[in-house]
Amino acid sequence: MRAVWWGLARLARSASDRLSRPLYAYYEHRLEREVHQRAVPRHLGLILDGNRRFARAIGLDVRRGHEFGVKKLHQVLDWCAAIGIAHVTLFVFSNDNFSRKAEEVEYLLNLFVRESGSLLENPRLQQHGIRVRVIGQRHRLPQRVVEAIDELEERTRNNTGLALNIAMAYDGREEIADAVRSLLTDLSSRGLSMDEARGRVSVDNIGRHLYMAGLPDPDFIIRTSGELRLSGFCLWQSAYSEYYFCEALWPDFRRIDFLRSIRSYQNRKRRFGR
Repeated sequence: MRAVWWGLARLARSASDRLSRPLYAYYEHRLEREVHQRAVPRHLGLILDGNRRFARAIGLDVRRGHEFGVKKLHQVLDWCAAIGIAHVTLFVFSNDNFSRKAEEVEYLLNLFVRESGSLLENPRLQQHGIRVRVIGQRHRLPQRVVEAIDELEERTRNNTGLALNIAMAYDGREEIADAVRSLLTDLSSRGLSMDEARGRVSVDNIGRHLYMAGLPDPDFIIRTSGELRLSGFCLWQSAYSEYYFCEALWPDFRRIDFLRSIRSYQNRKRRFGR
C-alpha cells in the first residue's frame, strides 16, 4: 500500500513540476543566489535512502532502484562542488544491509565495482578533483570489492578537490569499537601496561583511530525518504551536526530540495553545547 501511495504521489509531483516549471526555475534561481551569499557546510553527510521504495513505486525490481540512485549521486556531487562543499560522506551500504536477500547484496556489491570503474573514467573526477576514501570494515567485503576500492583510492590519492568518503560495510558503533581496539593495540605495541594504557584512553586518542581521522566532523547531515533516524551513521562525529530530513526518496531528490536543505542549515545558529 505504501508503494502505491509513493507512486501516486510521485506522479502528482511530476505533473505539478511540469505545470509550474517556470515558477520552479525562478524559485530555484532565487534559492541559489541566497545560498551563495552565506557560508555552506564544510563537510556534508548524506544518507541515501529510498532507492528500493522508488523502484517499487514505478513497478520495477528493487535492485533497479539502486541504479537510479547512482545517477542521482552524480548530480548531487555536481551540486555540492558548485557551491563549494569541501567534504562529502555518503552512507551507501551498512553492515545491516548484509542481512538483505543474497541476490540483492550481490547486486549492490557488483554495482559498486562497476560504478567505481566508471567513476575513474568520468570527467567529473578531474573536473572536481575528487579524492575518494572508502570507510568501513573492509574485511567483510569480497576481494573484488576490496580491489576496486584500492584502485579508486590509489588513482585519486593526489587529487586536491572535493573529498568524497564512501561508507561501505559501515556501522557507527563498530567504528568506535574498531577505534578503541586500534588504540589499545597501538599502546600495547609500545610496551605500555594495562594501567598505563587505560590512562591513555581519551576522546582525542580514540578520535585519532576513527575511520575518518584527520577530517572535520560533518557540519550537516541530510537523510532522504522521510525516515527520522541516523541508522548508525557517523555516531561519533555527528555529536554537533545539524540534521535535515527530506521527504523525497533519494532518486527523486531535486536540486531545489538540495538548495532548500542548505538554506535551512544556513538559517541555524550552531552553539556546540554552549
